[in-house]
Amino acid sequence: MMYEEQQQQQQVMMRMVELNNNNKKGDERSGRRFIEDEERLNIVDLSGMSLDFLPKPSLNLTTICKLNLSNNNLQSIPESLTARLLNVVALDVHSNQLKFLPNSIGCLSKLKTLNVSGNLLQSLPKTIENCRSLEELNANFNKLTKLPETIGFELINLKKLAVNSNKLIFLPRSITHLTSLRVLDARLNCLRALPEDLENLINLQILNVSQNFQYLQSLPYSIGLLISLLELDVSYNKITTLPDSMGCMKKLQKLSVEGNPLVSPPAEVFEQGLHAVKGYLSEKMNGGLKSPPKKKSWVGKLVKYGTFSGYTLRGTSNGEREGFLISEYRSIDGLASPRHIGMFSPRRLFSPGSKPGQSLFCTSLDSPHRTPLHLHFLQPKSGKRRLIELYPVVWCQRWRQGSADDPRAQHP
Repeated sequence: MMYEEQQQQQQVMMRMVELNNNNKKGDERSGRRFIEDEERLNIVDLSGMSLDFLPKPSLNLTTICKLNLSNNNLQSIPESLTARLLNVVALDVHSNQLKFLPNSIGCLSKLKTLNVSGNLLQSLPKTIENCRSLEELNANFNKLTKLPETIGFELINLKKLAVNSNKLIFLPRSITHLTSLRVLDARLNCLRALPEDLENLINLQILNVSQNFQYLQSLPYSIGLLISLLELDVSYNKITTLPDSMGCMKKLQKLSVEGNPLVSPPAEVFEQGLHAVKGYLSEKMNGGLKSPPKKKSWVGKLVKYGTFSGYTLRGTSNGEREGFLISEYRSIDGLASPRHIGMFSPRRLFSPGSKPGQSLFCTSLDSPHRTPLHLHFLQPKSGKRRLIELYPVVWCQRWRQGSADDPRAQHP
């Protein structure tokens, strides 16, 4: 074991010396030297060396700007080593056996690209929020069950977040504060829902939440307010309805929804292309596809809204007359208030009956006190005619069947 460790350390030392010499020769050929903070910055590539651990480096770690440790067998990265990578802008440790990242990664204030994909990480350290220059974070193919809750409040320069092929159940709500974010890849997880307020991601161009399978069953309304979105992939989930707000996505160029039990929009709309889908959702959002409400009897509404109440008046010599009186006097102005004015509109009073074959006509009869409006509903099946007298304060009903004073005879 000691012999293998010594061999690995020698290989690393030789690689670093070789890199250092190559950099010096390159500078000598060009006749100049790069000096940054009085020291040269180096690119160190130790990838694919089957390293089980990191030996003590021969280079000054503060001179490294790019460090590649990918495709090794590393199970951890020393805290002390990471804390001294003060000038590193790109760190690649993908395809190792890392179970955690060092907390000292928060010291990398200049870090712009971090690739930790293909490891065994179950979480990211909270100190990663201190990497405020970070623009790209790749954590694909790990075992992440959650992301730091406040990650979106600090990484204000993050442009790409890739967390696909993990075990994420939710994305933190703070992610909606990543206003510089352009690419969000969260496919192949166990997402139950997406955070609200997605409209704050004003620069997001690509969103992929596909293949969360039976877990993701709906999309938030705010997804349609992503004004810069070009590509949206929600395929292979359990989504039944797309939000109407998606009709506002004018810049959307690609929409993938296959593998979902979609009901709205229907399949025939999708067959017509993305333009038809956006048109359908836009029309639905504006109320153009709402089914018309069922017509109800306007007489029933008078009872419901209390235009007349309570007790019944029975008069006339032949017992055919029946009336409903209002318990308190109401002026015609009261009855014509906005609450009741719809009941007296010509459209409502002179529209056909709700039943097929039923017709309506009206007459006006003289009265010493008031002039009522007589409405006659003809019901051919029963052979009955229903007469309703409309007064400012009194509603009367009279049923006639084959009587001599049939109003149709006087008013054809």
